[in-house]
Amino acid sequence: MPGTNNPSTGTWREKWRRIIMGLLKGTHQHFLFHLPSRSGLLPWLFTRFFHGISVEPHHLEILRQLPPDAVVVYTIKYRTYFEYLFYHTRYRREKVPVPELGFGLRPWLIQPVSRVLRSMLAHVYWLAARNQWLDPYAGGYWRQMLLDGRAAILPLVEKHGFYRRFVKSQADPLRFLIELQQTIDRPIYLIPHLMFFSKHPEQALPRLRDVMFGTEQRPGLLRRTLTMFRQPGKVFVEISQPLNLRQFLSSSAMTENNPEYQALLLRRQLLHQHNRHRQSITGPVIKSHEEFKESILSGQRLREFMAHHCESRSQSLREVRKQADGYLDEIAAKYNPTFVNFACMPVNWLLNTMYDGMVVDKEGLQRVRTMARKGPLILIPCHKSHMDYLILSYMLYMNNMPAPHIAAGKNLSFWPMGPIFRAGGAFFIRRSFSGAAIYSRIFAEYIHKLLEDGFNIELFIEGGRSRTGKLLMPKLGFLTLLLNAFKAGACEDMIFAPIFIGYDQVVEETAYLEEVTGGKKEPESLSKVFQARRFLKRRYGKIYINFHQPISLKELLEANDLDLASMNNKDQNALCRNLGWRVINAIDQASVVTPHALVASAALNCASLRFGTDELMQIVEIYTALLFAQKAKLTETLMMDPPRACAQALENYVQRKIIEVAVTDKNAPPESTQYLLPAHKRLQLEYYKNNCIAYFVPAAVTAAAILEKDAFQFSAADLHDRYRFLQNFFKYEFAFDLDQSGERFVRKSIKAFIDEAMLIPHPTLPDTYQITAAGFRKLKLFARFLLTYFESYSVVLSYYKQTPRSESNAKDRLKKIQALGKAMLRNHELVLAESLSNINYDNAISFFTTNGVRGAENSDQIEMFEQTIRKFLFLIKQ
Repeated sequence: MPGTNNPSTGTWREKWRRIIMGLLKGTHQHFLFHLPSRSGLLPWLFTRFFHGISVEPHHLEILRQLPPDAVVVYTIKYRTYFEYLFYHTRYRREKVPVPELGFGLRPWLIQPVSRVLRSMLAHVYWLAARNQWLDPYAGGYWRQMLLDGRAAILPLVEKHGFYRRFVKSQADPLRFLIELQQTIDRPIYLIPHLMFFSKHPEQALPRLRDVMFGTEQRPGLLRRTLTMFRQPGKVFVEISQPLNLRQFLSSSAMTENNPEYQALLLRRQLLHQHNRHRQSITGPVIKSHEEFKESILSGQRLREFMAHHCESRSQSLREVRKQADGYLDEIAAKYNPTFVNFACMPVNWLLNTMYDGMVVDKEGLQRVRTMARKGPLILIPCHKSHMDYLILSYMLYMNNMPAPHIAAGKNLSFWPMGPIFRAGGAFFIRRSFSGAAIYSRIFAEYIHKLLEDGFNIELFIEGGRSRTGKLLMPKLGFLTLLLNAFKAGACEDMIFAPIFIGYDQVVEETAYLEEVTGGKKEPESLSKVFQARRFLKRRYGKIYINFHQPISLKELLEANDLDLASMNNKDQNALCRNLGWRVINAIDQASVVTPHALVASAALNCASLRFGTDELMQIVEIYTALLFAQKAKLTETLMMDPPRACAQALENYVQRKIIEVAVTDKNAPPESTQYLLPAHKRLQLEYYKNNCIAYFVPAAVTAAAILEKDAFQFSAADLHDRYRFLQNFFKYEFAFDLDQSGERFVRKSIKAFIDEAMLIPHPTLPDTYQITAAGFRKLKLFARFLLTYFESYSVVLSYYKQTPRSESNAKDRLKKIQALGKAMLRNHELVLAESLSNINYDNAISFFTTNGVRGAENSDQIEMFEQTIRKFLFLIKQ
């Protein structure tokens, strides 16, 4: 009858429902985006296929350091099964969270047939029974799988992805994760992953093969597969800084927004992180030279400047534009990534031929790489050799960073090296901008454009190579240009990376000695390049590269509550000086002490010209103890076995005939060997002593202040005024740490002296110390680091004492001081040949002229400084 239920029909439906649920193993939750880990032939084939792709251990360590209860989601920029399968395969072997779930990824072709059939049956049955699609979000499958500890992978950019989210209102994975985070106590971590098939930057105009097969940055299936078979070693993976979703949502900018807008901001943040990380590896998009020129010369700021310049100088606009175009050609690099890649082979051969290896501070390099994701790097190495250019660019490129644009002196733009250097990223700068208003503005606009496009810049803050072995005082002109560019909005942040590059032996050693003693610097030329072939016949020891903690300009300004945009010129100049000295101090703190530097220091600071092995090693031991106390950076050989390392350095100096073996009994034991240090070789050792002098300056100044007290007992407070005086006296020689007071350095030095039994605390009087019997001799060993400079300054002061101001002119002043110094050495008024240094003389002139000594008329100031220098010389020499 109508309206009655048919019992047989209900039984039939129930029977089929039980059969289907049996096939589905009691649940409808079967989805193809879930790829469980399994073994078998197919996973083994994937393991072999992906074998050549490299992931550095320190990147995997990022994943291992995630909290144990974290919900892990890996992000990739584009939707690609290639990357999903790689991470799924490799991470199982590396024992890190394996991505089993894919947002928007359904690898059904590699799923077991039974799993595919169950998924299809579950969807069909759900549609028939409920008249709706099976939804893993609404059904709680995604939530349950993530909370069960399964990792997921999420593409940020999909074809039509925005349309589906915005128009069709389909589920947004990021919004789902935000809503999930708001309902659980466990943190959700989003970890950006990047896969690189090339280190080359993207081209502004794609080539035909890029259109057909995809770019090197985002290759198509065919190009990707060919790369895997032909050059699998080219492919590598980088893991960026994990984003803690709970912390992201707790920021003030996020708390007041709805989940949809929060998801939009989160996607932007992740994409920005992906893009900045990729750019820190490949560099920014490469434009043609003409396009780059046009963007500078047609800029609004430069057009306004040229119009004003024409009006004020009565020049035609055409003439000014012609000058601007010529200046830009004179300055600009023509960076060529293909050339840089090709140049790695000859540079590698050159370094292997000339050196015994390169010791790189990997942890410091990783810090620099991480900071590069915040903004363009300003790489600031010390400058000891022409090899610095090649070494730093080569080392960065081989460690998956772009070769920087290098500020090089115009003297290096000669043919044919100029075009070669330009292709490697060098741009050229004049020594002086004086009277060149258009050139100055063009150069400033060029720097602004480099920063705006995101290029890293390498500059030498000392202005030129150090001929003395220690850091020169900072030249602030380039820093001023960088601050002006930042002020004008060229970049959001600017990361200063102080770098130490050191050598066991510099190639230009002989040339430096000639220049320091008054010889004329020979200009760079093609003939010099050919003559450089002789350097290939020798080896020069090891190269050492260390990185200080990078300095973020944005964070520096925020920490000091400064606003660069509102600064007047005076305050900006003060900031520039502070930053320059901060960088110099940072390089000093990152410098590596080598056995060659320690042996040179010990040999020069011996009280006599003849010394034995035991005496030398005793001094080395005293110096090494101070270095260990300061936690100075030492070479591995010095850390492991200091006596053996220094013995090898001593033997190297003997072989090079810098130190001579005195005639001794052939049957005498090696430890009784006597050595001589010829006067004409002292300046050569002075260079290497100065490589490590920064670590000894505070102790040397403190020791000199103690010796000046001329008493067995003193208080620390008695030393403070003298320490400040000597710090100011040698301000053109040494970079003193701006963030620490002289009193702190005195305390640290006294503590080190106590540890070495040079001083003992007074048993009853607080902050009072007594010098031990051996203490006087050891204090002099430290104070003798300053002896060269006291003697150099005494020569300059003697010149001023006997020369009226009217007869002292800058043109021939240095020659007269040189002649006076040589005469004083012959007359035994000086004892150190290394004090005859033009660079020391220049620094002494700068100090005395700024302190009121310009000629014989300033007798009071001369008398005061003369007495001070004479007293210190007497105390240190006796």
